[in-house]
Amino acid sequence: MTALEPSFIRDTRDGYNAIAADYAELSKDHPGADPYGRAMLGTFAEYVLADGGGPVVEVGSGPGQMTAHLHTLGLNISGIDLSPVMVAMARRTYPDVRFEEGSMTGLDLPDRSLAGLVAWYSIIHIVPEQLPHVFAEFHRVLAPGGRLLLAFQVGDEPRHYDEAFGHRVSLDFRRLSPDRVTELLNQAGFQVPARLVREPYDGETTPHAKLLAHKPPLPTPQPQP
Repeated sequence: MTALEPSFIRDTRDGYNAIAADYAELSKDHPGADPYGRAMLGTFAEYVLADGGGPVVEVGSGPGQMTAHLHTLGLNISGIDLSPVMVAMARRTYPDVRFEEGSMTGLDLPDRSLAGLVAWYSIIHIVPEQLPHVFAEFHRVLAPGGRLLLAFQVGDEPRHYDEAFGHRVSLDFRRLSPDRVTELLNQAGFQVPARLVREPYDGETTPHAKLLAHKPPLPTPQPQP
């Protein structure tokens, strides 16, 4: 870590280090509890496999259950998370899947190295002015034709928490507009052929969105006359 690391990244890492066990217990039923989410995860996996099934990464993989679910669908997938506590927990729970520490703001991955990338409720911790950079980073690491799947809560106002599960934290959860996210993805060079927005389930306060995007493939060479 460097002294120049943005405070929102430090706060997010520290917050999830503190609440890792409680968060894992809270989210253990996902994706089983969200049929719409499972449908989009399945569609994403189907596209990646049809394209040849290259390497996939979930950024913000947390306790690992979404990465593991996509692994069961046949994907060659690994997880990346800011929190070393979350990474250690995911490794213990899913020893057949690789998990590493890292940040979506600067992925330690070669250009054009991925067939797919998933950010499942993880871009909600990125400050708005950094989203174009993050989407450009996603575009950099995806191969031409590579698939991108995002999930986030819909809304305009962020929510800040100084306490979670009895722990002192400083966590911001940013609601996002599907139209604005689509616009930013287009600006980063993505096409967005599918969007799903569902109403809140019992106990939720906001609609939820899933966006399926892809990096355009390279043009097909035309035969010379």
